[in-house]
Parts: sequence; structure tokens; C-alpha cells
Amino acid sequence: MTYLYLIYEFIKTGLFAIGGGMATIPFLHEVALKYDWFNTADLVDMIAISESTPGPIGVNMATFAGFEAAGVGGAVVSTLALVFPSYIIIMIIAGMMEKFQKNTYVQNSFVGLRPAVVGLLTVASVAIFKVSFFTEAGKTLEQWIGYFDYKAFVVFALLLFGVMKLKKHPIIYIGIGAVAGIVLQTYF
Repeated sequence: MTYLYLIYEFIKTGLFAIGGGMATIPFLHEVALKYDWFNTADLVDMIAISESTPGPIGVNMATFAGFEAAGVGGAVVSTLALVFPSYIIIMIIAGMMEKFQKNTYVQNSFVGLRPAVVGLLTVASVAIFKVSFFTEAGKTLEQWIGYFDYKAFVVFALLLFGVMKLKKHPIIYIGIGAVAGIVLQTYF
């Protein structure tokens, strides 16, 4: 039965995650809330692993989520279910490319899709922000402040500064973040 749920969730994700691999994050966040395959903290780990490995992030995340849910078979099923809708849509569009490019309705639909994708990414980003910078969820402002993980925020701020100003290869920042996480969790 898990395989059927994986197929359903990842075909839906593949069909509606418009905007690239990062657009799969809101869908995976919903899966984390709906099933016990993985939680939001695991989702953050999936993003880190998917960004660190070769290949499209959406496919990497689907593979990882499927593996968490049902092992190797789940990974295969999730990956195929995610890419299947895109494959079919691309085959259809390739046959009518000229017509689609000039179609006013298609052009106008993308104008509406862009803000929708940004909204979905924002909601998922807030959930990721909470998991990354707070050790627990608080009910009051004082509790939230007490649960704030200042070490994680310092690493984030330093790496953000490096990305924006130094403009080195992303693998450098991934490596620095991994080492900083190991050092901070082990010694502090």
C-alpha cells in the first residue's frame, strides 16, 4: 500500500511542482505532515543531501523520500512517479512547441504561476527556517527566543555573507557548513 501512496504523492508532485526542483519542497513538506515516512527535520536533511549530490534536486529528494518510506523499491517508485508527468508533458509540448510559445493563454498562465510558486516556496521556507534555527516550537515569544539556536544562525549568517560577497563555488560552502555542524554539535 505504501507504494501506491508513493506513486500518488509523487505523480501529483511531478505534475504540479512547476518551477524546478525547489518547487517540490512544499509538496514534500505536505507529505511529511501527512505520512510518517519522514518529518520536517528530515526534509531539511534531504534538502542538504540533495543539494550536495549530483543530479536534479527534485529527483534526488524524491529518491531520498521514497527510500525513507519503503527502501530501495520506494526510491525507484518515487523517482519514476516524479518524472513520469514531466516526461509526458514534454512529449506533448515538443510536438506543439511553436503553437505553445505564441499562445497568449500559456504566456498569461505563467504570469500567474510565478507568484504562486513563490508563495509555496515561502511557506516551505518558513517551516525549514523553524527547524533550522529553533530547537523546539514555542507557544510564546519568550519560549521562541529561548529555543533559538544561535550557533546555527551564526553559521548561516557567515555562509550567507560568503555566498553573497566572496562568490566561491557552492561546494566550498556546503563543506564549511558540514564541518561547522560537526564541530558545533560535538564540542559546544
